[in-house]
Amino acid sequence: MIIDWVKSSRPLAGKVAIVTGAGRGCGRAIAKGLALAGADICCVSRSQAELESLTQEIEVSGGRALPAAADVTDLAAIEAMVASTVEHFGGVDIAVLSHGVALAIGPIDETAPQEWRRTVEVNLVGTYHCLKAVIPAIKARGAGKIIIVGSGQGHNGTAATSAYASSKAGTWALTRSVAAELMPYNISVNELLPGNVRTQLYEQTFHKVASSTPEGGDSIAAKRSQEWLKEPEDVIPLALFMACQPDIGPSAQSFSLMRRS
Repeated sequence: MIIDWVKSSRPLAGKVAIVTGAGRGCGRAIAKGLALAGADICCVSRSQAELESLTQEIEVSGGRALPAAADVTDLAAIEAMVASTVEHFGGVDIAVLSHGVALAIGPIDETAPQEWRRTVEVNLVGTYHCLKAVIPAIKARGAGKIIIVGSGQGHNGTAATSAYASSKAGTWALTRSVAAELMPYNISVNELLPGNVRTQLYEQTFHKVASSTPEGGDSIAAKRSQEWLKEPEDVIPLALFMACQPDIGPSAQSFSLMRRS
């Protein structure tokens, strides 16, 4: 098993990673996976309670973690988080941007403008804030990895998800643009597409979409049945694969765990 190999070989020993959206779901699983691989982790979320329990889990497993409660829409808070990480661990080598919300679910003419805007502010503008804050720290290390957790919705939007799909399409475009900028610095920027993962966000979004589209719940459920409905821990191997690539390795790519386009 890859996790057993990671525990024994610790391929990320000496590395420092920042993981946003680390309080729950994929972000939490990825943070634990990178810690098992030997990286020191700054865990970022808005929930202090979730961060404290995650930090405890990582430390019990022999890792080192720094909890940082911050909202990605607040640039000053994100810059302070990066500065704290550099001060605490000595630098930043890896950033996994796994934050996200899915508000304004439903036909676009029935959505609330404030929820539509908030989705874009968190998913897209929040990613911009994280990149702006962390890139100088990674440049200072001479090389690094940035992994942006995207969505299949950003490549193939579906009914009732206009805000989420638009924001994730934006982060995919941002991935490729920033990858081109950072290639001379040996910093790779890639997208990770988890596909359907059994998280609180996914389940809430699924039920909202199913109840607000003309297709109805049965049709949406049929589409979901074609997918591999994963647990958050199933995303860890791909995240580790991406984090362990060589400095001259792939960039501006999208790595997917989805079973269908």
